[in-house]
Amino acid sequence: MFTTYSEALDWIHARLRLGIKPGLARMEWMMEKLGHPELKMKTVHIGGTNGKGSTVTFLRSILEAGGYSVGTFTSPYIEQFNERISVNGKPISDAEILELTNVIAPLANELEETELGGPTEFEVITAMSFYYFANVNQVDIVIYEVGLGGRFDSTNIIQPIASVITNIGLDHTNILGHSYEEIAFEKAGIIKEGIPTFTAVKNINALKVIEEQAEIRHATLYRLNQEFSITSHSPQASGEVFTLKYGNLTLEQLEISMIGKHQTENASLAVMAAQSINHHEEFTISEYAIRTGLKKAYWPGRFEVLSHNPLVIIDGAHNDEGISALVHELSNRYSNLNIHIVFAALKDKKLDQMISQLDQVADEISFVSFDFPRAAEAIDLFSLSHSKNKSIGENWESHLAKCIQELHQDSVLVVTGSLYFISEAKSYLSEFLKNNTISL
Repeated sequence: MFTTYSEALDWIHARLRLGIKPGLARMEWMMEKLGHPELKMKTVHIGGTNGKGSTVTFLRSILEAGGYSVGTFTSPYIEQFNERISVNGKPISDAEILELTNVIAPLANELEETELGGPTEFEVITAMSFYYFANVNQVDIVIYEVGLGGRFDSTNIIQPIASVITNIGLDHTNILGHSYEEIAFEKAGIIKEGIPTFTAVKNINALKVIEEQAEIRHATLYRLNQEFSITSHSPQASGEVFTLKYGNLTLEQLEISMIGKHQTENASLAVMAAQSINHHEEFTISEYAIRTGLKKAYWPGRFEVLSHNPLVIIDGAHNDEGISALVHELSNRYSNLNIHIVFAALKDKKLDQMISQLDQVADEISFVSFDFPRAAEAIDLFSLSHSKNKSIGENWESHLAKCIQELHQDSVLVVTGSLYFISEAKSYLSEFLKNNTISL
């Protein structure tokens, strides 16, 4: 038995040594032992390559605005570990993490002695969430974000009332496959028999795979730019405004506070999922709830402006598609400013393509590394860049402090890359900016 939160967290993180082990057998074994908590709640399942976390947040905020209690399971965390299991956007307490760990740890030890082997860190946390929402804090609905892929992801033992697949890109190719079709097949694994599915997938070949899987499972599929569409999009200083059309209905001038055209797509998926949930007799979600929820939705580390003076932006663009969206927004919004980018990434990403895109928009680019098992070395990132104004930050914390102190009035500092790095960097930057008054 663990007696402190710190002990519990150390045990959970120690399971990172087991790496990623796709498959549902270990989850099914633990759920059987726990009396199948995953079947005792109403859920929505959200997968895809980019935009999962934002879509979860938009949908949670809409449901909250409708007066419902909403659980969420997301990964990775940005500000604190506990946020991975949250209720109405509030992370569960340290005491609850300790309680849940003491429930799951004995099962993990027992499972380790079987031919299935011990559960991974992600499997442990997923099991904790199922137990929590079924037995500790029962809520009206829980939104589950897929961790990796879909078909063999630990979350894929739920029976959702709606499924969502955001846009798909070539990420985690060493596990999910090297083509859009292969990756789409894995993502489409969350489509359940007869359950409505909503997608913003754009790649034609990937979409075809999702359409085929939906047809096999008799699931009605709603596709962006076909069954629903976005019109009249207009970027704002602090967000986006757009109109959503589906069927004979039109929701005009919807406002979101998250920045980026791609966020209008994530928001539209959330609205469509909310409309689907509306068909269940337990839920009534008004247009007011949709509008209010979209406007209030906030997800840290997604093109987030940490400071306006000096102008500091942080964005978890951790793959090629994420970088494309970031570059698009920087080009559209800050082309009149000197753009300094600080980048850190995991070494299993398509780093040459990501850095090539950043080179095109950055007036100055610097590379750092951070303490994480799969983190790329700064020198390796530096060697991939063709920028004429590139550098290496030996220590990312002191480098960020130096960048901010040297920032001019006509400049913007953009910190981007791995979400694991963003998690650390945001905490540091928020504290630094709070304690250092910088006059530009």
